[in-house]
Amino acid sequence: MNAQRLEAIRDRLHKLRLHALLITFLPHIRYLTGFSGTNGLCLILPRKQFFLTDGRYTTQAREEVRGFQILIAKKSLGEEAKKRGVLPSGARIGFEVEHMNVAELQNWKTLYPRMRFVPTRTVVEALCAVKDESEIDLIRRAVSISDDVFRKILDVLRPGISEMDVAAEIIYLHRKLGAEADAFEPIVASGFRGALPHARATGKSIKRGEMVTLDFGCRYRGYHSDLTRTVAVGKPTDRARRMYRIVREAQQRAVDSARSGMAAKDLDAVARKHITRAGFGRWFPHSLGHGLGIQVHEAPRVSASSKDVLKSGNVITIEPGVYVPSVGGVRIEDDVVIRNGFCEILNAASKELVVL
Repeated sequence: MNAQRLEAIRDRLHKLRLHALLITFLPHIRYLTGFSGTNGLCLILPRKQFFLTDGRYTTQAREEVRGFQILIAKKSLGEEAKKRGVLPSGARIGFEVEHMNVAELQNWKTLYPRMRFVPTRTVVEALCAVKDESEIDLIRRAVSISDDVFRKILDVLRPGISEMDVAAEIIYLHRKLGAEADAFEPIVASGFRGALPHARATGKSIKRGEMVTLDFGCRYRGYHSDLTRTVAVGKPTDRARRMYRIVREAQQRAVDSARSGMAAKDLDAVARKHITRAGFGRWFPHSLGHGLGIQVHEAPRVSASSKDVLKSGNVITIEPGVYVPSVGGVRIEDDVVIRNGFCEILNAASKELVVL
C-alpha cells in the first residue's frame, strides 16, 4: 500500500512539474512511513524517498519506518539533507503550505537559495481521505474504545459530580482501554452550558434534571475516533426530550442518505432541513460533519458550503446539534464509512435517550 501512495504522489509531482516534495507534517509522515516520533521529515523524489530524523529516534526509526531511506541528522534536518546532497541543484521543491510556518520556510530558503519552493495543497490529503480496509479497521478499533468509554462513563455520571471529574475519567478510561492518546480535550457540557458546541469541561457540578453533552475521541495506532452522545441526569424536561428527538431524527436521516457520489453539501442539507422545519434551524450553527482518520478533522468537509463529493472509503462524522442559549443543547455523533450506495456506522453506542 505504501508503494501505491508513493506512486500517486509522484504522479502529482509530475503534473505539478516538481522535482521533490517536502513533507514536515507529522500525521502525514506517519501515514507515509509509519514513524510515530515528534521530529522528522520526508523528501520524495521521482525515484527515491528519504526520511530524516535526529539521533534520539535512531532505533525507533529503524523499527517503524518502511520504504524510505533513513538519514540521521547531527544538526538540523534541513542541514543534513543539504550535507547528503539529496536534492538536485536548482530544483522546484513542493512544500505543504497549510502545514509549514513562515519561519520554517525561510530556514529552507536560506539553506537552499537556488531552489524554488512551491506551495502545494491536498497532495497527501487527497490520499488520506480515502481509506483502505486496514485503515478502516484501525478507526473501527479506536471507535470501539470510545464506545466502551461511553458505556463506563454512564456509571460515573450523577448529580454533584463536576464536568472536570467526568472529563478526567474519560481521559483515564481511554488510556486504560488501549488508546495512545485522546483525539482532543473531552467536551463535557451540562445544563445551560450544553448550548456551547465546543464547551470546555469546568468545575460546574452536574445537577439533577440536566442534559449533559459528552464529546470525546481517542487515537489508536495513528487513527482517530470522535463520538458525541447527550444523556439526561434525572428526568429531562419535555422541551429537552423534543430537542433530543429532533436531533436524533435528523442524524438518522443523514445516516440513511449518505452514499458515495453524493455532494457533501447535500448530505448536510438532509439534516439541516429537518431541524429547520422543526423550528430549530438558527440553533444549528455548525457543519454536519467532517472527515476522520489520521487527523480528527480532515477531508472531506460535510458542510453547506463544501465542494467535496463523497467517495467510497471516506470516513466521516455525522453530528447534527441544536443549541439554545440559556437552555442547553443536544448533539449526537457517529463515525461512518461511506460505501457504494450506503454508509456503515462504526459506533455501537446506543442513541436512545439515556436517563440516569
